[in-house]
Amino acid sequence: MTTISVKAGLTRGRIELRQSFTNGADLWSHFFWPLLMLAVLYFMRDRAFGMSGFTLGALALPGILGMNAAFGLVSMSQQLTADREDGTLLRAKATPDGMRGYLIGKIISVAGGLIADLAIFLIPGLFLIDGLRIDAAALIWVLALGLVATLPAGAILGSVFTSPRSQGLLTLPILGLIAISGIFYPIAALPGWLQAVAQGFPFYWLGLGMRSALLPDAAAAVEIAGSWRHLETVAVLGAWAVTGLLLAPAVLRRMARKESGSRVAERRERALRRIG
Repeated sequence: MTTISVKAGLTRGRIELRQSFTNGADLWSHFFWPLLMLAVLYFMRDRAFGMSGFTLGALALPGILGMNAAFGLVSMSQQLTADREDGTLLRAKATPDGMRGYLIGKIISVAGGLIADLAIFLIPGLFLIDGLRIDAAALIWVLALGLVATLPAGAILGSVFTSPRSQGLLTLPILGLIAISGIFYPIAALPGWLQAVAQGFPFYWLGLGMRSALLPDAAAAVEIAGSWRHLETVAVLGAWAVTGLLLAPAVLRRMARKESGSRVAERRERALRRIG
């Protein structure tokens, strides 16, 4: 049964990913954020950061990559919440081992879409910003570990919210954490207590890891402790990954047990009343 659910999940993930690039609204969302961030970089490309010898654009580009990768947490949460409201999760629950296949498919579709978005942003960004270099190995392991650290957390949050409307409450605190995580401005310039808060979440570490993969070693001088802190990056992202992978299956199973046709019908009725 496990083999069947894995194959079903792989198939589901491929179909959802293909649909996201053939549906007009989804296709627009794939290009909107990368293009918006490229516009931000354009205005930062020549602004120097102190006496570091680096521009804000060069320091921000890797951080934006990390931010977009970490936003997989929000995307996963949004999709699970929407699927819960329209009954998709209930149908998955009714299929033998269906929740496993559903989760595998959702991880593939969200991760695949994120990787495509990052490529849409990174490729033109390399031509727009000077002073970058690419360590492909570092880029791959940071991105892979970052996705494993954030997607299960997104699944957990998606099981907490019962409607897309309530899930929207998650966006504001996420944006707040991004603002203090050194995405658009080096975190070392922020107050110490904000630095401490930011380092407890994966956003900062994803940004730091991306900077280590795309900037010369001399750029580490503007970071905390003046280094890329690879061991700390692996430790924090690894802790988020392990915690999420342990908790997500149990939380999703508990949430699925509470799903019923009457609950789905009730949520649909509330949504129709809001529209009306």
